[in-house]
Amino acid sequence: MHWVDIAIIATYMVAMLGVGFYFLNRQKTVDEYFVGDRNMGAGHIGFSVVATDVGGGFSIGLGGLGFTMGLSGSWLLFTGLVGAWLAAVLLIPRVKKLGDRHSMLTYPEFLEKRFDSKTRLVAAVVSGLGYAGFVGAQVLAGAKLGSAVFDVSILTAVIVMAGVAVLYTSFGGLQAVIFTDSIQWVVLLGGLLFFALPFSWMEVGGWDAMKQALPASHFSLTNISPGTFITWMFTIVPIWFVGMTLYQRIYATRDVKTAQRAWYLAGLLEWPLMAFLGVLLGMFGRVMFPAAESEMALPMLIKNVLPVGLVGLVSAAYFSAIMSTADSCLIASTGNLVNDIYQKYINPTASHTLVLRISRITTLVLGIGAVAIALAVPKVLDSILLAYSFMVSGLFVPTLGGLLWKRVSSRAAFLSMIIGGGCALLLNIVPSLNPLEEPILVALPLSALVLIAATLLWPAQRRVLLR
Repeated sequence: MHWVDIAIIATYMVAMLGVGFYFLNRQKTVDEYFVGDRNMGAGHIGFSVVATDVGGGFSIGLGGLGFTMGLSGSWLLFTGLVGAWLAAVLLIPRVKKLGDRHSMLTYPEFLEKRFDSKTRLVAAVVSGLGYAGFVGAQVLAGAKLGSAVFDVSILTAVIVMAGVAVLYTSFGGLQAVIFTDSIQWVVLLGGLLFFALPFSWMEVGGWDAMKQALPASHFSLTNISPGTFITWMFTIVPIWFVGMTLYQRIYATRDVKTAQRAWYLAGLLEWPLMAFLGVLLGMFGRVMFPAAESEMALPMLIKNVLPVGLVGLVSAAYFSAIMSTADSCLIASTGNLVNDIYQKYINPTASHTLVLRISRITTLVLGIGAVAIALAVPKVLDSILLAYSFMVSGLFVPTLGGLLWKRVSSRAAFLSMIIGGGCALLLNIVPSLNPLEEPILVALPLSALVLIAATLLWPAQRRVLLR
């Protein structure tokens, strides 16, 4: 790689660390660290939401889908549009008002208010573990990009990628995360739309050349099996109702209308804009490097097609997407472990200063764990869907039931979480036990059946409605 490109990427990394240091010196309270002092606007939050959800994992994963299945891979992010808009209507009005009234910092706190502390503990463990795995997926995405661009080993790339994201997140908390996410999303979108797309288009020879080089099915929106589409919908849409990163951003907005505007904006940015950008670049990658591993073709395209300077800029764009998700998932997992377990059960009287210190240490430790996960899982998209299926199977049904059905009891929610999440975990570990294609297609309906049966057997004595 040319020194100019290296300098651009290095400057970008140093700038992200600078944002973390800036907020390190400004933050004095836990509210500032975890929910940005509850006073952030729709633009910053909307960009942060889409940057977190799409991130590097889905960006690299979308390139891989474009490589293998063409335009139909864009349906992966259609789930983001559906999930964001449903959450804006059904979830945000209840969560934002309750969060402000009770000064909530985390998603499990919301469940405690609806059910009980035991439900909160289970949710904290499921969410914390799920997001730790998700951080690993983002680090792996960054490693694949760094390995291709810099000609370094996956191990080296993983360590560097994790190091930068973990440091500025542990220093600056959610304020650093949201402001860097806004910058990172603009860098990613601009780099792909104005540089990577037109240069790749010219290099491959335009649409006619692509049609000659790729199967006809790559240009169809129906080149996807019903099972795959249903799995994506079941796995990704519910995450908008149980994602700790999303609850933190709801709490961080000024009011309900601000949060809803942010979610509507995020949905549109995901589909169609980012969805088709990602798969098109993957298709270009297949034309240029047909023998490449599907998720490596896009990084190879960036390195070999773009001129000096733009390689660094577009690589920085992808690194930014990766870090924008890794940082959010780190702060979410930290919030689950510190607020919902340490502060709730281990040291309820801890001072703000101590909680901040413990939060930063926990973030660093989780970052080390993410390195191990990144080295253990070979496919970025597989790792993301695995983490999502575990979280959704355990958390979605009790959350939706708690929002919409006043008779759901804490016992029903607890059993639904344990059985749904445990089933997803078991079927991922022992695939031979699964009668269907994907674990979530068994675990999620089972979680629903358990919730309904347990509610009918042990209905809530006090009919709770969240207002």
